[in-house]
Amino acid sequence: MAFEHGVRILEQPTSLVAPVLGTAGLQVVFGTAPVNLADDPYNVTNKPIIAYSWAEAVSQLGYSEEKDSLGHYRYTLCASMYASFQLVGVAPVVFVNVLDPAKHKRKNDPAEVDVVDLEATVPITGILRDTVKVSFSSEEGTKTDLKEGQDYLLTFDDDGNLAVTLVASGAGATAAKLTVDSTSIDPTALDGDDVIGVSAAGGEKGMEVVRQVYPKLGMTPGLLLAPGWSHIPDVGIVLAAKCQEINGYFNCEGFIDIDSTESGCTRYSDVKTAKEAAGCTNKRIMALWPCIQVGSRKFWYSAIMGAVTAYVDATNDDVPSLSPSNQLVGVTGTVLADAVYTPNEDGTGGTWDKEVVLDQLQGNAVNSVGVTTAINVTGWRTWGNRTAAYPANTDPKDMFFCCRRFFSWWGNSFILTYFQKVDNPANTRLIETIVDTENKRGAAYVADQKCARAEIEFIASENPVTNLIDGKLRFHQYLTPYPPAEDILNVLEFDPYALESVLNGG
Repeated sequence: MAFEHGVRILEQPTSLVAPVLGTAGLQVVFGTAPVNLADDPYNVTNKPIIAYSWAEAVSQLGYSEEKDSLGHYRYTLCASMYASFQLVGVAPVVFVNVLDPAKHKRKNDPAEVDVVDLEATVPITGILRDTVKVSFSSEEGTKTDLKEGQDYLLTFDDDGNLAVTLVASGAGATAAKLTVDSTSIDPTALDGDDVIGVSAAGGEKGMEVVRQVYPKLGMTPGLLLAPGWSHIPDVGIVLAAKCQEINGYFNCEGFIDIDSTESGCTRYSDVKTAKEAAGCTNKRIMALWPCIQVGSRKFWYSAIMGAVTAYVDATNDDVPSLSPSNQLVGVTGTVLADAVYTPNEDGTGGTWDKEVVLDQLQGNAVNSVGVTTAINVTGWRTWGNRTAAYPANTDPKDMFFCCRRFFSWWGNSFILTYFQKVDNPANTRLIETIVDTENKRGAAYVADQKCARAEIEFIASENPVTNLIDGKLRFHQYLTPYPPAEDILNVLEFDPYALESVLNGG
């Protein structure tokens, strides 16, 4: 080490980057979490759990890098945690975990593990701490049961394995081996019905929990997604339906993945058929194909697009008027859902099989059937503006995802703003208050180029006396969000007269 004399500094990299906050694109994500790693494993099932940071999400739900049989996150909520808090940097996010540790579990075979320096690691993931029993046997074969807190302490390592630390003054301090009995959570015990919320026992579960978001959190859902599940047609169809009339009045949008496994859609030319087979035609849905790779990680596209869309909103004054298309994202490519990653032998990265490399022309072909993809043009970009209702529905407010979201957001805002006026006297003062307030608000958004028009009227012909005496008031509002500049054409023409002018002096 060099001899030092004087005053020095050392800059430490920032350990945590604060996420951008926004609620217009509030993500409500349905799926499974490694709740055995959570602070309170038995109290985070089928409840809306809001997180404003990575640390908060991990403490409430746990986080695991474990992969399933396809190489995706075994616990699907972890994909959105990583995408939102680590990859994109946006918050808050509402998570709905459907894994019930009291129900979705398996009994592990007793594990015999070596003790080194009072430490032993059980190479089993998903272990529920309250089910752990530790014992050891003496050379004579006498079994001794140990007590947690007195003889040993339990923690989890970075891989989710259970770590047993023996207390030096405890009964097992001299043990060379331990026997550990335990029960683990089992995400493979769930199916699409658990995410949908089908239950003969009653009570709100799965996607039914979306109803609780506003009453409990005071925020209206902006985006619904279920990475790792929405590619299942039954789940995707229900997710689309849940975007409408939440709490009876609120609306939002969502994302559905088109299945790109071997049994799904493996070629861009088959996306139309796959989308239609999945029943993915709802105007409130953006359909996505294929999957996304980020180094050695693989994501269902919805986890990435949900975070990107929420970020675009948050950086646009929390107004969902911009399209999430053509956004540079920190990803490294696109792959099919069952692609396999092979690390290089020298440890310098690796390669994916089943890569999908679309050029702009092929990406446009996918867009033409109402599906969003990703292309590499000086960096990987989201690519697609249309809702799943396109091309059957060509109403601008329904075929452009950003226009559809603007209408939903404005409608939700109107309900929340004027709910306090319900049951006030239906007089001219009430009518003028609503009209004046909305038009001032609309003018501000028009001036800020968030939309082209936002005006409201109280039209006499739409309010017959029979409605007025029945306490019903009807307003008529004109909203014109800007559609995305999806096609920019520059006509190039050769001008022969310019040659004449230059060469012949005019």
